[in-house]
Amino acid sequence: MHGNTAYNFSTVPNILCEPGAASNRLGEVISTQLPTARRVLIVTDPGLLKAGLVDAPQRSLQQAGLAVEVFSEVSADPPEAVVEAAVARARAHGADLVIGLGGGSSMDVAKLAAALASNGQALKEAYGIGKVEGKRLLLAQIPTTAGTGSEVTNIAIVTTGATTKMGVVAPQLYADLAILDATLTLGLPPAVTAATGIDAMVHAIEAYTSKHKKNPISDMLARQALALLSTQLLTACEGGQDLHARQAMLLGACLAGQAFSNAPVAAVHALAYPVGGIFHVPHGLSNSLVLPHVLRFNMPAACALYAELAEIVAPDVKGSDEARAEGLIAALQHIAARTRIATRLREVGIGEPDLDRLADDAMLQTRLLGNNPREVTREHARAIYAAAL
Repeated sequence: MHGNTAYNFSTVPNILCEPGAASNRLGEVISTQLPTARRVLIVTDPGLLKAGLVDAPQRSLQQAGLAVEVFSEVSADPPEAVVEAAVARARAHGADLVIGLGGGSSMDVAKLAAALASNGQALKEAYGIGKVEGKRLLLAQIPTTAGTGSEVTNIAIVTTGATTKMGVVAPQLYADLAILDATLTLGLPPAVTAATGIDAMVHAIEAYTSKHKKNPISDMLARQALALLSTQLLTACEGGQDLHARQAMLLGACLAGQAFSNAPVAAVHALAYPVGGIFHVPHGLSNSLVLPHVLRFNMPAACALYAELAEIVAPDVKGSDEARAEGLIAALQHIAARTRIATRLREVGIGEPDLDRLADDAMLQTRLLGNNPREVTREHARAIYAAAL
């Protein structure tokens, strides 16, 4: 598309891939990698706290002489009040390091806590691109799903109303350190593993066809991400305790995150957000529900690129670009079907009367729609939702 234009690529400077790094020796890792840290705020959710996943990392940090406070009030699609509470807790604790431990929601809140606790800026002033002021606190990210890739992205999504979402995109949101420790993901149920894994695949696919910022580095990362995710997802769903598959999934999600942080996602995400916002369908599942229908819509503009990705996901399919691109869509639908997650909007309670509202909401996602290889009108959006019923 724009293979020869100038591009910029940014990412997290340190990524540690090691089963047990977070669960067994986090204090040692932080003391080595971020030696100036003294007071830590762990940002997580009530489920992980209850499951006991915070205990070992917290103990390890304390044994290394760090003063640890835990903020565990993160909810899925976090509202502004949760972000503001995390910022207040970071300030009250005098934190110099924030650690996000959880899924995308916890890591997004951690980013904003680290950025806003130090600069005193109001959350509402940070929405948009490049609006965050000044320096942030130290920031480390530890994903427990594979996943959003949020550990290596420069974006945080906040729920601002009953159904609306706003993004903060800024270089300060890149963490100092991401730790990929698959022991933390062994207990993920198959449905969550499937939805978060397909979300990561969507990140890779949309980065590869991103209209303005597609670039060779993101392309390489997206391809490798798809290779890992498409081959390991079913294994991770069927044998949840398979550490090799779980670590491969975490790496795949991370590589996809690096890709889409620089070559942004597009219409799949734009159409997924209203499904999540209005009907409270988890983000990964929302993406999975609209994915094949958006890809089919994009075919006139992105067929050759989808054919390239088919070599990775559906290597047996031969023939024209069209045939191979269709093979990619079929392979992705096959993966979703094998994992037994919902594949139609009606399965999550969405019907014909909801299509207009969904289409109206999707059109508000102008930042994302601008990255799509094919222009999406409101009529297009409604037709895509209708195909997904």
